[in-house]
Amino acid sequence: MLDAAPITPDTPAADAADPAAGGQPEPTLGATPVPGGVRFGLWAPHAESVWVKGSFNDWRDEEFALQRDGRDQWWATVPGVPVGAEYLFTLATPAGRLDRIDPRALQVTHSAGHAVVADPAAFDWQGDEFQTPDHHTLVIYELHTGSFNPRDAERPGDFASVQARLPYLQRLGVTAIQLMPVAEFPGDRSWGYNPAHPWAVSSTYGGPEALRTLVREAHRHGIAVILDVVYNHFGPGDLQLWQFDGWQPELGEGAPPTGGIYFFNDERRRTPWGDTRPDYGRTEVREYIRDNALMWLRDYHLDGLRLDMTLYMRSIGGEGGDDLPEGWSLMQWLTSEIRRVHPRAITISEDLRDVAALTLPPEAGGAGFHTQWDARFVHPVRAAVTAVDDAQRSVAAVAAAVTTIDHGDAFSRVVYSESHDEVANGSARVPHEIAGEDVGDWHARKRSTLAAALVLTAPGIPMLFQGQEFLQGEWFRDDLPLAWDQSDTYRGVLRLYRDLIALRRNLGGRSRGLLGHQVAVLHQDEGAHHLVFHRWDQGGPGDDVVVVVNLSAQPADTLQTALPAAGAWDVVFNSDGAAYGEGFEDRGSREVCAQPGGPDGAPAQGVVSVRSEEHTSELQS
Repeated sequence: MLDAAPITPDTPAADAADPAAGGQPEPTLGATPVPGGVRFGLWAPHAESVWVKGSFNDWRDEEFALQRDGRDQWWATVPGVPVGAEYLFTLATPAGRLDRIDPRALQVTHSAGHAVVADPAAFDWQGDEFQTPDHHTLVIYELHTGSFNPRDAERPGDFASVQARLPYLQRLGVTAIQLMPVAEFPGDRSWGYNPAHPWAVSSTYGGPEALRTLVREAHRHGIAVILDVVYNHFGPGDLQLWQFDGWQPELGEGAPPTGGIYFFNDERRRTPWGDTRPDYGRTEVREYIRDNALMWLRDYHLDGLRLDMTLYMRSIGGEGGDDLPEGWSLMQWLTSEIRRVHPRAITISEDLRDVAALTLPPEAGGAGFHTQWDARFVHPVRAAVTAVDDAQRSVAAVAAAVTTIDHGDAFSRVVYSESHDEVANGSARVPHEIAGEDVGDWHARKRSTLAAALVLTAPGIPMLFQGQEFLQGEWFRDDLPLAWDQSDTYRGVLRLYRDLIALRRNLGGRSRGLLGHQVAVLHQDEGAHHLVFHRWDQGGPGDDVVVVVNLSAQPADTLQTALPAAGAWDVVFNSDGAAYGEGFEDRGSREVCAQPGGPDGAPAQGVVSVRSEEHTSELQS
């Protein structure tokens, strides 16, 4: 309990500079520790009075009043409040007296509990100066904190349990993990796409300090950390932003209630997840979201953000003709601010509507993202490898998936065969789609690893989903832990993934072309279900890579294809390698001798032998 010392009315400048953020205005709303106490700030335009109470004054009402400034923000510095103190704001409004959790609380006891005073500056980063990897070197591993590595089957996993697997991820070879959303949500289990408190780190997962520790230790293992954030809607459960200061416009008799100051209050409020789309046209809401994005990068040393379903930020229903220009301009502002303040941080859009402008710079009318999830890749690739027979496989569709990129920038797209969406919502993991519960079936192993080979050799930033590398089955659920014993059962498949990732990263110095922007189809046979494509950066020995894909159930003992140059080509990867599991027989070419001259004016041609039933080989000049 505090002594009855006077509090200080406080109206800090809205543009107070944050030197650590390169001059970016510091978000001053919320609870900010200052010498001798805590400065509290709140935006509540319809409140008549505001007080703060908490564990520091035995939760007494009307002891510490905040003062309104000219922007409808309320301020006070309360002496003696320690970091870790719990608190709430009390608002006197025309709708009655309301107790509210701070919208910018960095920590909460739980989604319907109290805010907690936190001090981001107090964390010991131990000299962390990690540099986000260049985009062409990224190999992303998407994971869900609660199901990735829980230590207790009855409880969700947390940041510490993810941290325990960092050596495993380092050996696997990934260069970034992408965390599904970690903002506070109702209950203990969730995918995370229902943020009740967008600024607070999940108490279930361990809170702010545990997330910082995970990031620091990931950086020590050479692994970047990207966070999934949700700005297309908030909540809807335990959402105290809803009618935050008691105000809501009436839409007429029988109309559903509206959300008040943080939300659109007309037809623009509607989303597939509830009527809780933020008001992207209101300055204070735009600042709330902008400041939130910068907070994650600044206070947690994160290396990038992936924005969930931007389709519903730029449009109402996602069907066309219902654009939200306010949402588009907000995305432009966010990406511009991130590039300015955190120039190495990557921004990723999940839109899934093949809108090339998402990765154009704002000055060219684009949304400014560095890259976006590419539905043009995942759907045809999954269709090809899960098809029952050859007649259902389209080589042309796979060829288009491999070669279709925007703006000539190979890394303006993220390519994958599994993600949290693709292995749920009516679909399952690729091996499960092929063979049901028998994920170790030969066909399931062959076809799922063929999909992985395409992910890791096609132009784009490759992404894996947790457990994919050891044939995790069924479909993604937040209460289904990964079957880590399968990493031993299918250690051959795991080795295949490690070898592919090493090849993708050019760790052996023989596959630099996979880090380049260039791709060309050398051979495409719809009838035989063969595809051969060329990847290169500058070209030449150690650079040129040719990927030979047999999508057929029949062997291709004499596949004749154009090649980029005459001479000897080594097979540097064979997905039928005996080390990759039982039934893998190490068949196929080990070297290809390319003769000068080829079809359609190609510089050379050669004959390649590849194993039947979904096989890939990679040649290096």
